[in-house]
Parts: sequence; C-alpha cells; structure tokens
Amino acid sequence: MKNWDENTVRHTRFDYPLLIIVVLLSGLGLTMVFSSSAVLAQERFGDGLFFLKKMLTYACLGFAVMSLIMRVPYLYWKKLVYPLFIISFIFMLLTLYSGLGLTVSGARRWIILGPFHFQTSELAKIVIILFLAYSLERKSEKMERFAVGVAPNILIPGILVLMVLFSKDLGTAFVMGLLIVTMLFLGGTSFKHLFFLFLGAVPMFFYLIFQEGYRVRRITGFLNPWADRYGAGFQMIQSLLAFSEGGILGKGLGAGQQKLFYLPEAHTDFIFSVLGEELGLIGVIMTIVFFLLFCHRGIKIATQAPDLFGRYLGLGIVILIGLQSLLNMAVVMGLLPTKGLVLPFISYGGSALVMTLFSVGILLNISMYQAAGTPPMFKKR
Repeated sequence: MKNWDENTVRHTRFDYPLLIIVVLLSGLGLTMVFSSSAVLAQERFGDGLFFLKKMLTYACLGFAVMSLIMRVPYLYWKKLVYPLFIISFIFMLLTLYSGLGLTVSGARRWIILGPFHFQTSELAKIVIILFLAYSLERKSEKMERFAVGVAPNILIPGILVLMVLFSKDLGTAFVMGLLIVTMLFLGGTSFKHLFFLFLGAVPMFFYLIFQEGYRVRRITGFLNPWADRYGAGFQMIQSLLAFSEGGILGKGLGAGQQKLFYLPEAHTDFIFSVLGEELGLIGVIMTIVFFLLFCHRGIKIATQAPDLFGRYLGLGIVILIGLQSLLNMAVVMGLLPTKGLVLPFISYGGSALVMTLFSVGILLNISMYQAAGTPPMFKKR
C-alpha cells in the first residue's frame, strides 16, 4: 500500500540513536522498579524480586513486539485504522460493562485476559494517533472547514475519550484530549476553532473535577499540601521530601527512605521521586535529557517522512510519550495536581511499557523511509 512515488523516497536503516535512547530509558526503568519495589514486594509477596521479574517479562515482550512492528511498513497501518478502532472500542466496553473489567484505585480501566491484566486506554491512545494521522492526511485541504475537517476529528476519537471518562480515569482522558488538540493544531486547524474548543472544554473540565470529591481534594492538596499533611497533601509532601533528601548526588541507588511505605505508589506514578532521592539532581537531569533526546530524534524522524501520514503518525507518538513524561514529572515535583499517570519506560506497568514499545516500533519503521527531496509541509493557516 503506497501513496508516494518510490523515486521520491530514500530507504535507510532504522534510527540507531533512537533505539539506544529507548534501551537506556528501559534499563533505567528496570533498575528503578527494583530499587523502589523490593521492600514492598518482600512484604507483600515474600519475594523482593517479584515486581522486577514481572517488569523484565514485560520488557522482553515489549522489545519483541517492537522488533516485529518496526518491520511492518508504516503505510499498512492505514488499512487497520478502523478495525483497530473497533477493537479498542469493544475492549473498553468489556472493561466497563462485563465481568472481565477490573477496578483499581477507583478507576475501572483494566481488562482481565487470562493470566494478563491489560489497561485498555493504552491501546486507545495509539488508536487515536493512527486515526488522526490517517484522517488529517485525507482532510489536509479541508481543515479550515469545521464541520468537515475539525468536527469528525474530535467526535470520533472523542468516543474513546468519553469511555475513559466513564472509567473514572480523568488523568488519561486529559492526556488523550491534549493529544487530539495538539495533532489538530499540527494538521492546520485554525486558531479560531481551537479557541472555541478551549472555551467549550474548560467548563466541562471543571464540572468533571467538582463532580467527584476526591478530585477536589487533590486540587486543594496541590494548592496547600501542608493544610492536610496526613490526607490529601501526604503524597505530595513525601514526594517533595524525596527530592529534597536526594540533593545533588543522591543517597545512592537503593538507599532511599521515602519508598519504605512513606511514599504511596513509589514504583508506579511516583517512581521519579525515588529516582530523585537516590540519584539526586544529576539523575533527574540525566533522565530529562534522555527524554529530550528521544523527542528530538522522534521529531527529526517524523519531519523527514515522505508523506503527511508518516509525519502525523511519528509526531503523534512523540507528542504522546513526551506529554506523558512532562505531566508525570510535573506532578511529582508539585507543579500539577496528582494524576494517575505513569512515567513512560520508567514506571512499573506492563500494558504501558508494551504499548509504548509498540509505538516506538512504528516510529523506528518511519525512520527507514525519508523524503529524497524537500519533505511535504504541514498545511499553512
């Protein structure tokens, strides 16, 4: 399936620097998962290596999936956009309304597939990127028309966002919403349309926050964590203490104290806090640099793609991983209210890691096709 002239495409090897960055981030993740979870795993399961073993299994599976996906020409994903959308929709229906759904921490976002638990929103994120890349290319000349170019690209992905909201996972829905808006901006949506979308989204966002008491408590805990130091503000205070105790050089790998049942979700949502305590400011900066290098390589790959589908697809993947990384770091550093978002490649979580490596496989395949001349530009406003 091809929609560009082979004479205008230069075939290359996959992007080794991107792969090296991904391997380094995943290795750092395995290290920090073990360090942050060993005591909890020993206490809960009698095996200090429990979480490390599971994460290592997920990493092996993820890299196997990545090595397979990177060999699939990215244009073939056009054929699978709607089938994957339907599959994702069915998975989310089963999660919400069948006995296969599993509720964790108040959010019903997991589906039980035999011995595996799969977070269906992780697939939905990739499906949204695929759909928007496909649709934005097809409607590249119609984006100035709201009814034709903009509305379908909000309403159709919005179905999956709405289902995530039904599962009471506002953080993931927020990420998906930002992803959609950012890709619409890149696709040529006018500032006027984006502004009106913003005006419509703000009251809805505040309604969703004030609809649930625990979300309000998260906001108040963020604004003044010390006012409720043993309640809504506890997690934020412990996270800030971890960074404070780490200093410049850190306490040393495995020597952190906050993970010893002081910091909730130390091996998942707040693993960056443990990293800050044990590896210090140097470790924090090193991790941020790795993510910046990932985004740099990803943007370079996307902008050199020979067609708009490849450009939008590559940039969507970079936006998703970069956005989740930024939001997670901002939360644990006290810059945003607490959300249930993991740090890509680093946090414990099989579904997140496998689907992230799945998306990296697509990005690596895009890197194997480069425009021989001047790459096609985005539609100008």
